[in-house]
Amino acid sequence: MTFREAPGPVRVPAPLLFVIGGSSMYLGASLAVGLFAVVGPAAVAWLRLLGAAVVLLAWRRPGRAAWRGRRLVLAGTFGLVTALMNVAFYEAVARLPLGTAVAVEFCGPVLVAALSSRGARDWTALLLAGTGVALIADARWTGSPAGLLWAVAAAVAWACYILLAKRVAGRGDGVDDLAVGFGVASVVLAPLALGTGPVWSDPRLLALGVGVGVLSSVLPYALDQVVLRRVGRARFAVLLALLPVTAAVVGFVALAQVPGPLECGGILAVVAAVAVRSRDHDGPVPA
Repeated sequence: MTFREAPGPVRVPAPLLFVIGGSSMYLGASLAVGLFAVVGPAAVAWLRLLGAAVVLLAWRRPGRAAWRGRRLVLAGTFGLVTALMNVAFYEAVARLPLGTAVAVEFCGPVLVAALSSRGARDWTALLLAGTGVALIADARWTGSPAGLLWAVAAAVAWACYILLAKRVAGRGDGVDDLAVGFGVASVVLAPLALGTGPVWSDPRLLALGVGVGVLSSVLPYALDQVVLRRVGRARFAVLLALLPVTAAVVGFVALAQVPGPLECGGILAVVAAVAVRSRDHDGPVPA
């Protein structure tokens, strides 16, 4: 079985896939909050990784070719970078206001979009997206220096994630390689499991950990592979600006957090950026 889109006119638009993935990701984040009081951020990130690896490997059951040679190295590197991105972001959120962490982390996709941009259309979309995210995040430059360093590390890892995810998607077996990568990363980062002790004696907490993995990793990253099969790095990085928008909408619907004027302006700026960068294909997918 392969994870492919429906052909022809019923294909789901890439921005809508991002909204679906983002909604799932932030629902998973709300579950992760329940674990922070019991285990540390890095331990929660490892539980998320393990839960995603178990579900993906059981679902996909990658063949022997996925565990050999250059394909294994690429998948393992991709999985490890993705896991480290999540660890760094959780550690940043534990030390900084969420808006600050989001704003700093988004510098990674902005850098990728800038390096991949060629024309006025690209740069206009990039400027609109960056402005919109800054307004939505309402970044406050306060908090610990360690938190800022973790956020910068998350930004670097996110940029690497985009570059590696594009290569993985270009091979045509992206979700299988995602499963292999998460499996490899969960073993490499197994020392982080030392902080998860209380979870294993509480079935509710263990179920939360698996739920975080499915909602925050399995569905969003699998949808990333679908999107990356049809768009280039620059547009993908701009589409990532929909994630803070999705977070604002989820906060409004689920938590009655009404966005202020600046946040509304930011949402409009991101929507404009996606509209400007609305082409379905940026060219052939590189291997």
